[in-house]
Amino acid sequence: MQLLSAAGLAAMLPGCTQLGASNRITLAHTLDEQHPVHLAMGRFRDELIRLSGASIAVEIFPNAQLGTERELVELVQLGAISMTKVSSLSLENFAPDMGVYSLPYLFDDSEHQRRVVQSDVGQEILEGLSKVLLKGMGHYDAGARSFYMTDGPVNTPADIRGKTVRVLPSEALVKTVETFGGAATPIAFGELYAALQQGVVDGAENNPPSVLSARHHEVCKYYSLDEHVSAPDVVVMSQSVWDSLNEEQQGWAKQAMATSEAYQRQLWRKASDEALAEIEASGVVVNRPDKAPFREAVAGFKAGFDGTRIGELAARIEAMSESA
Repeated sequence: MQLLSAAGLAAMLPGCTQLGASNRITLAHTLDEQHPVHLAMGRFRDELIRLSGASIAVEIFPNAQLGTERELVELVQLGAISMTKVSSLSLENFAPDMGVYSLPYLFDDSEHQRRVVQSDVGQEILEGLSKVLLKGMGHYDAGARSFYMTDGPVNTPADIRGKTVRVLPSEALVKTVETFGGAATPIAFGELYAALQQGVVDGAENNPPSVLSARHHEVCKYYSLDEHVSAPDVVVMSQSVWDSLNEEQQGWAKQAMATSEAYQRQLWRKASDEALAEIEASGVVVNRPDKAPFREAVAGFKAGFDGTRIGELAARIEAMSESA
């Protein structure tokens, strides 16, 4: 855990957010105020205020006002802010069990993922975050990640060969791109538009709302819905803040989070469909390749986890598939 940069940011924040001191929860994230995550956090705020009889105040900081996603996680670890949303792809660098969500083609569909994150195995993975000073509160839907490129569509894994693709700093995601024959390059999301425009990378991979909100469809005119990874977002609270809540307050927070999760899933489906339609209407060529060659290409990579903790979790998750 790299806490130095977060500690520097923490020094600029107005004190600790532990409830015993101020009855104030601070939430921060990197997305805009129209994003389903922000709207769902607003629902969490409203529900927690209602349940607590306004005895708990909640403040939300969107648009990376308080730092990058990694910096926000570190600030939550320190207790400098109360909560944040982070991709499970990024969380694997803090808690190894989260790495199972980075495996390609782990879920059949969004319903399979929902069953998993709400199951005993999903809760077990969340609880593992306590080892790194985080309390796993719940999950948000982040859709499926697919390739978008500047110079042509991806119809088969061979179309990635020799291409440089921006990815999140996830070991499994890097390996997935490399298995397809590409070179995976971690670049900060805020710097990606320029990197695509200048040809530093040939493409990237993400879900439709993220592609649209970052305007990457302006420079990448090919979007190929191979849907190689469907990794959920995770809402985390500082373990120290959680421990400062009494049992009743913890119950309110859990109930508010459950309401927020359901609302976010509803918003996400609509936002994803609308974003994809807008991307296609802008002139981007959207194709839906046969996923079988992609699944076959990563089969050996996934089998390499057999006999490991990640392999055990993956087997339990795949056993929850309707086709299992």
